[in-house]
Amino acid sequence: MTDPSASATDGRDCTDDRHVVLVGMMGAGKTSVGRALAAQLGRPLFDSDEMIEERTGRTVREIWAADGESAFRTLETETLLDALAAPEPSVIAAAGGIVLAEANRRALAEADAYVVWLVASVDVLVDRVRRGLHRPLLDDDPEGTLRRMYAEREGLYQEVADGVVSVDHRSVGEVTKAVLRCCA
Repeated sequence: MTDPSASATDGRDCTDDRHVVLVGMMGAGKTSVGRALAAQLGRPLFDSDEMIEERTGRTVREIWAADGESAFRTLETETLLDALAAPEPSVIAAAGGIVLAEANRRALAEADAYVVWLVASVDVLVDRVRRGLHRPLLDDDPEGTLRRMYAEREGLYQEVADGVVSVDHRSVGEVTKAVLRCCA
């Protein structure tokens, strides 16, 4: 589905009794939109990166440096499964790489959740991550890495998405409203 007038394909409103999962590249605004959406819906927010940091007592950067990407991806999967297993409907801001693992894509498909891809152009992503560069994958070449990652992940985001919302040149409030329209 495409932004902004898409509707749920099964006739159910995702804001009634389902988790809403936000997926997309780093810098797409999953955490910011997730906070606004959770507040508006009166639901808890599960943010993958925050959950990982709480669970381990270390930052994402520290985990990558000490344990490597594989260990981090395992933690991503564990936190996604924990969030999807929560009994009350929530908003889940999934880590950008969550779609890389087949097990995660399968979990998203099997969950009673509505998955929204927050899509941003690479130029917007580059601008956003330069403002707060704390992303270990982007240390050497942020723009080149984001372009490569986008090309590799675009089809995977499409695979899991029930709805798609563009974030380019929109405020958090505008994107949140679009997400609500998308899954209504």
